[in-house]
Amino acid sequence: MNLELLESFGQNYPEEFDGTLDCISRAVTCTFNRKGTLLAVGCNDGRVVIWDFLTRGIAKIISAHVHPVCSVSWSRDGGRLVSACTDNTVSVWDVLSGECEQRYRFPSPILKVQFCPRGRRAILVCPLKHAPVVVTIDEGHKVLPVDDDGDLNIIATYDRRGRYIYTGNAKGRVLVMNASDFKVVASFRVTSGASNTTALKTIEYARRGECFLINSVDRIIRVYDAKRVLAAGVDGEPEPAQKLQDQVNKTMWKKCCFSGDGEYVCAGSARQHDLYIWERSVGTLVKILQGTKGEQLLDVVWHPVRPIVTSISLGVVSVWAQNQVENWSAFAPDFKELDENVEYEERESEFDLSDEDRAVELHPARHDEVGEVDVSTVEPIQALRSSDEEGDGVGDLDYLPIAPEVEEPEEGWPHDAAPEQQENRRDSRDSPKKKRARVYDVTLADAPNDEVHPMLSSRPVKEKPAKKPGRQKTDAKRK
Repeated sequence: MNLELLESFGQNYPEEFDGTLDCISRAVTCTFNRKGTLLAVGCNDGRVVIWDFLTRGIAKIISAHVHPVCSVSWSRDGGRLVSACTDNTVSVWDVLSGECEQRYRFPSPILKVQFCPRGRRAILVCPLKHAPVVVTIDEGHKVLPVDDDGDLNIIATYDRRGRYIYTGNAKGRVLVMNASDFKVVASFRVTSGASNTTALKTIEYARRGECFLINSVDRIIRVYDAKRVLAAGVDGEPEPAQKLQDQVNKTMWKKCCFSGDGEYVCAGSARQHDLYIWERSVGTLVKILQGTKGEQLLDVVWHPVRPIVTSISLGVVSVWAQNQVENWSAFAPDFKELDENVEYEERESEFDLSDEDRAVELHPARHDEVGEVDVSTVEPIQALRSSDEEGDGVGDLDYLPIAPEVEEPEEGWPHDAAPEQQENRRDSRDSPKKKRARVYDVTLADAPNDEVHPMLSSRPVKEKPAKKPGRQKTDAKRK
């Protein structure tokens, strides 16, 4: 019921800027949990800041790494968080305790990590210039098969149920394989024009529905129907359901994503802080959200339930939402909004104990016919359920407990207790020792060992100021 009150009767996409989330350090990447209550932000100093998105407050800070965090992903129940760092390490964290459970060291930089959408043990890892790897916690890792063309610039993602893994390379080749045995069940090639292939940058799957998008170098976003792709089989030729692009400026896209219901597609420009939103059913551009000029976009994420988009630029998380207008008349039909003060005229029997002028009710309502109101049963939110899901998400970690900070403690506070009591409390609090994270070295054949992470090697190019004509003439005379 609360979700239905939040939904608007008009468009379901953000319209304006709705504030920022300052993580103290520079933000690099972000992602929502499954219900959109928590937002994990990976920062440039290696920390992972978890925000309570409903209150817009910091719920937990995890000192995850020393180097910048380049990718983060939630498990389905929200109890675990996986993060990838530019020092070629992947760590699995217990969100509630903030402790590291496993740490994997790879020989090459990591571009992306993703938890399996239907489990908390399988993790998809995309190393640089190497085939993707599926790491199973406490069971080892397996390398995904690649195409015969030998291109190793591969991107990968799970589908929304975790049954298939979609991979694509720089030659436009897309492979669809089973997540269990890694057998290729479908494949096709993305072409630009007659026969020219285009390199693929990212593949994103919708949270609802059976569709996914491919962001390519030719600046076109292609939306495919997964059922048609699987029906085409190996070496098929499925046509994209839609092609989205900026017809005027021919914008290159940095990050693309679906809305929570899969009805809209949002794409962030690689040149500046601009967000383009298309309606997928029609294929028309419905909104352009423009940030501050001169900012470079790093990441874009759509809220899984509400029409809210978060974007990262210059180390700050920006929130884009709808303009909420309070309509009190929708809750009380007799309520009237006044533009100016109006003198109120009191009715004659308004404050009488019994209204003598009231009309006689011919059929008085019987209050005993009203049944009992059930206030204990919690109805599941359909926006968070799938057709093949049995559970209602009971036991998921939706919120993090926060201990209140007491500025002026009263008498009897632990700090005012006797030294012996303080030591006993301190010993009882520190008695559970922190578990040391298990460290695993992942060996990959033919993996590049001397490559630098693209996030560290990319530097914004500063334009040189143009020389004045007078200065040029004097320089020419000196020569």
